[in-house]
Amino acid sequence: MAVTDEMWRKYRQSRDAELKNEIVLAHLSLVKYLAGRLAVKLPTFIGQEDLESYGIFGLLEAVEKFNPDLGVSFKAYAYNRIRGAMIDEIRKLNWIPRTLWQKIQLLNSTKERLQKELGEQVNHEVLAEAMGITVSELYKLEGQVNLLSLSSLDETVSVADGERVRWGDMIQDADSPDPLDMIEKEESKRLLIKAIEELPEKDRTVLALYYQEELTLKEIGKVLDVSESRVCQLHTRALNRLRSKLEQEAY
Repeated sequence: MAVTDEMWRKYRQSRDAELKNEIVLAHLSLVKYLAGRLAVKLPTFIGQEDLESYGIFGLLEAVEKFNPDLGVSFKAYAYNRIRGAMIDEIRKLNWIPRTLWQKIQLLNSTKERLQKELGEQVNHEVLAEAMGITVSELYKLEGQVNLLSLSSLDETVSVADGERVRWGDMIQDADSPDPLDMIEKEESKRLLIKAIEELPEKDRTVLALYYQEELTLKEIGKVLDVSESRVCQLHTRALNRLRSKLEQEAY
């Protein structure tokens, strides 16, 4: 569904919730597109569905703040808002040292570029040369990526002189959060749980099915016996109510 200038004019005047849901629904594909592009460059512990959830908040903010009179298309405006919301959350979740993260980003972007250029599976020699590193260094980097994806941080690895240390201790750096930050996060988690508990039952059900049971909008529609577009409206409404409650708790 295309969102017309008339729809934007009406929404700007009325702030009608149903009209807002229509606008959000019309641009969900942009959220999925951006999540898909970012997901291929991230470690496996950050999933595409997580990115989509972060992106929805960016889309909601974009709809609220967009001014069609400025002459900028909504898609271009929302693109930056959605992508920014995803990147902000990735930074909050990312505990990997910055230098290693940069190497992983370079590995992913180089591999993606070469696959597009060559149209085939890229071997280690070609990939290492394009990155400006040796094949041995490439194997080591890929091993670190695999460890981050599959291993527990409590596992130990051998270092100099045969000493065994926790993997988690090796990846900590000066940028890790201090105790006060951790306390604030725990408080935020408590407020989130409290806000969810205060939502109407249908809102809680939709959020639980989407985020806990990991059902798609279409699957949730079958459970609730409603259309996929209606599930999207319910999901958006639940997120709006949740955000409103969290904002009230902040003051």
